[in-house]
Amino acid sequence: MATAQLNGAAILDAASFHAACKAALGFPDSYGNTMDAWIDCLSYLRDDDNMSKFKLKPNEVLEIVITDSAALTAAAPDLLEEVSYCVAGINDRYDDYGEKPALKLTLK
Repeated sequence: MATAQLNGAAILDAASFHAACKAALGFPDSYGNTMDAWIDCLSYLRDDDNMSKFKLKPNEVLEIVITDSAALTAAAPDLLEEVSYCVAGINDRYDDYGEKPALKLTLK
């Protein structure tokens, strides 16, 4: 399992979330700093599209670990809810294409 770690205590809003994700997940310079762009970058982890630094094998999963998630919940509860919703939606998209889910969100 591949792992990317985000420091929840350092994420105060959408801008800091996207900056942290760009660094931890290796999104391209063209990353749009929106949830739509976040979804796009994580929807093709098993393809050769270079939208992230991760290239997953057919059954491999990328675990996104958010440490200090309580601090993120306090600072931006709606953001954490949206991330959880988007992870589920991305996994549904993989399922629609007959693939195994590619993401796991872990809150610590």
